Amino acid sequence: MPLVAAAVCPHPPLLVPELAGAAAPELAELRDACAAAVAGLLAADPDELLLVGDGPTTTRFDPADSGSLRAYGLDRAVRLWKVNCAGAERLPLSLTIGAWLLGRIGTELPRTARSVAADASPDECAELGAALMADSERRTALLVLGDGSACRGTRAPGYDDPRAEPYDEGVARALADADTAALLGLDPMVGAELRVAGRASWQVLAGAVRAAGGDWRGELRHYSVPYGVAYFVASWGRA
Repeated sequence: MPLVAAAVCPHPPLLVPELAGAAAPELAELRDACAAAVAGLLAADPDELLLVGDGPTTTRFDPADSGSLRAYGLDRAVRLWKVNCAGAERLPLSLTIGAWLLGRIGTELPRTARSVAADASPDECAELGAALMADSERRTALLVLGDGSACRGTRAPGYDDPRAEPYDEGVARALADADTAALLGLDPMVGAELRVAGRASWQVLAGAVRAAGGDWRGELRHYSVPYGVAYFVASWGRA
């Protein structure tokens, strides 16, 4: 698969303005950065889009499958792509938000999605990324969904952990530098303890880029820690 570009976005439900309510303006900069990263994928002129995000299991989804925001207070289904075919409501949150981001930008490009088990080993993630490269001969852009630690402060979902900030800073540097080795070096156990919801999908990205070959450059578009959770937006392209 000729990988032409990649983008990393977070997947908090609060990205959806109707869910954020009064907090929607606080996340406007994050929302805009995600839109810019997705637009960057389209600027690479891909033939198709591939979404990758953490989930309970490693699963391939059909283009007509959907996810729901019902559990977060909004009775809305978010379809991955096709609306004229039968699909199931089975996308995990990461891919539901990814599909919402693509729907917001308005592209009609074909798209597929894969979840990667949140507890997959770095080797398994890298192998999945490499396997994705063999699935298609079309020019493909990769949208990777994942959140950083949820332990940044006493009000964070996972409470405060002094390891969280250096962990997130390391991820930010790796995304800025398109450093596949640094991403593949992230420890799954530490990530789980810090309630990271992106480690596995970032390592799939690293495996895919390594398999695609060539030199890559990175751009960190956004890094913030609202509500004690780290969010990153990045764009990777061929150098």
